[in-house]
Amino acid sequence: EAALALEAGLMPRRGVQFHWRNRGYANFEDFLATFSHDKRKKVRQERRKVSEAGIRFQRKVGSQITDADWQFFNRCYRLTYRAHHSSPYLTLEFFRTIGQSMGDYLLLVIAEQAGEPVAAALNVFDAKTLYGRYWGTTTFQSGLHFETCYYQALEFCIERGIAIFEGGAQGEHKLARGFDPVETRSMHW
Repeated sequence: EAALALEAGLMPRRGVQFHWRNRGYANFEDFLATFSHDKRKKVRQERRKVSEAGIRFQRKVGSQITDADWQFFNRCYRLTYRAHHSSPYLTLEFFRTIGQSMGDYLLLVIAEQAGEPVAAALNVFDAKTLYGRYWGTTTFQSGLHFETCYYQALEFCIERGIAIFEGGAQGEHKLARGFDPVETRSMHW
C-alpha cells in the first residue's frame, strides 16, 4: 500500500505521538505507584498547587455539556491559540455541532476557581481510546495545563477502563507523566 501511495505522488511522513496505556489501574494513586519516587512527588506537587489555588474540576460528557460550556470552551480555545501566535480555525458553531452530533463521545473537562470557569480541555473518546485534542485557559496557574489536559483525562480513562489515551504530538514533558513515545506514519498529498 505504501508503494502505491508513493507512486500516486503522496509523501510519507513520520512523527511521534505520546500515548498512555491503562494497565488495569484501580485509581490514579495506583497509576502513580508505578513512578519513581521523584516523578511521583513532582506529579503530586503539581496537583497540590492547583488544588491549593482553589481550582476544582468537572468532567462532562454528552448532554451534560451545555451551550454555556461550549461558549466558554470556545473563548479559551481562541485565547490560547492567539497567545501562541496561531489563528484559531474552529468556530463556536463547530463545537456546538459536534456536541449535538457526537456528544456521547466527547469529554469536556472544565476547571473552576471561585465558582467561575478558568480553563477547559476537549477530548474525544470511545470504549477503547481517548484522544486529547484542544485546551485553553483564561488565566495562568502553575500545573493547570497538566491537570486539565492530562490528569483529569487519565482519571477518566481509569474510571471507565479506557485502554489508551493518545495525548497527541509534541511535548517530551509527557514522558514524565506516564506517556510513552509512539512512532506514527502517514501519507500526504
